[in-house]
Amino acid sequence: MDKIRVIIENKQKAVKIPTGLRMLIRRCCNAVLTMEKFQGSAEISVTFVDNNQIQELNKQYRQKDTPTDVLSFPMGENGVYDIDHTTGAKILGDVVISMETAVEQARRYGHSLEREVAYLTAHSVLHLLGYNHEEGGLARVRMREKEELVMAELGLPSSSSYVLENEDLK
Repeated sequence: MDKIRVIIENKQKAVKIPTGLRMLIRRCCNAVLTMEKFQGSAEISVTFVDNNQIQELNKQYRQKDTPTDVLSFPMGENGVYDIDHTTGAKILGDVVISMETAVEQARRYGHSLEREVAYLTAHSVLHLLGYNHEEGGLARVRMREKEELVMAELGLPSSSSYVLENEDLK
């Protein structure tokens, strides 16, 4: 991996962004790309939004009229990405995080907002690289393992097992 550029934008006012969170997101993106042995330079966009904004995006792009924690918008397919012609970097895509939902989930799971945002970032960057957990099974287990490896690498291991939602029990 050559160079990674992470563009972070805050488009919400509901949650104050903690000092150091932007650096943690950059470290998280680097950890995922290093773990995946990503070749070349990369560019990732991360945007903080509120629940209303992410609900609009979720409705527009996934036909789900409800807020969610994070959305991923990959710019590549099968390892082929658009190139930023000014830098030569592969444009991996966009990550959109609802800071309101991140705060709620951090409280629910009993860990810090920083760990929650790092986890959501790792989850989304894996999506940008082509991973998918939507169908469940082994793909879901592999993605979870990779997410937790990145969290441990960042010094943010899970403090307890994650809570299963009712839909996860099916």
